Amino acid sequence: MKIIFIGTSEFGTIILKNLIKADFKPILVISPPDKPKGRKQILTSPPVKIVAQNYNIPVAQPEKVSSIKNQLASIKPDLIIIAEYGQIIPQDILNIPKYGCLNVHPSLLPKYRGPSPIQYTILNGDKKTGVTIILVDEEMDHGPILAQRELELSSVNYQSSITYPELNKKLADLGADLLIETIPGWINNEIKAVPQEHSKASYTKILKKEDGKIDWSKTAEEIERKIRAFNPWPGSFTTAEIKNKPKTIKILKADILKQTEVGPFGKVGKVFLAPDDKIAVQTKKDYLIIEKLQLEGKKETTVKEFLNGHPDFIGTILR
Repeated sequence: MKIIFIGTSEFGTIILKNLIKADFKPILVISPPDKPKGRKQILTSPPVKIVAQNYNIPVAQPEKVSSIKNQLASIKPDLIIIAEYGQIIPQDILNIPKYGCLNVHPSLLPKYRGPSPIQYTILNGDKKTGVTIILVDEEMDHGPILAQRELELSSVNYQSSITYPELNKKLADLGADLLIETIPGWINNEIKAVPQEHSKASYTKILKKEDGKIDWSKTAEEIERKIRAFNPWPGSFTTAEIKNKPKTIKILKADILKQTEVGPFGKVGKVFLAPDDKIAVQTKKDYLIIEKLQLEGKKETTVKEFLNGHPDFIGTILR
């Protein structure tokens, strides 16, 4: 069977590797063009491209997938599989493969359509999530459902500690297993595509750097979830006066301290010294305990190391 795989980053790489192991090795992988990254703007390949090259699979990197329509048509694929690509596939390409285009989406559609479903799952403190295999149409995450599988997050420790990278991997593994189970049933006409309940659809947005700015008027619970959801991108950050200069501080890991355990209500954003020499920040409700942080231009550090160099941080107001 001729399969074309379309994807970009870590979620897609897990799907791709599992397809190859299950003897569904694609004959072509499509990914976005290489892009400059980091301070030095080094040209970097998408992770999916690197995996394809490791398995000697040809790679195409069009700016728009529509520009290689003729190439795809000449291959005459049986199936196109999409996992975290970021472009709407036009109908004339969807019509090319014999069995259509399948997408692996990391949410229980129609909930969380769009580019950031995993982050929204953590942001909203959901007790369950999952993966959905859909037959792709021209609208975003809109096509009928072929298969769906849930992942419970209701354990208190699990729900309150999982980070984006951890949940991304769990859902990719789950999605790969479900996809590999679904492909034979779909091509043998044993699975019926069921329309989504479009009236129940909810949407996510593309995350931008400014989305990582912490609003201290939110509750400690909301802020802590954001820190886990936005790790590593766009990150969670705040501004503080360090040696009389405004500096950006990334908060990499945090916890919650209930209000009654420390003392009276303080100004939102004010930094306190909590028990066990921890940094506590006043929020709308409860305190956020900072466990790991990074001052702009510096390396990641522990709270103890940070306070040794910046003892006057206690008492400042974070913005």
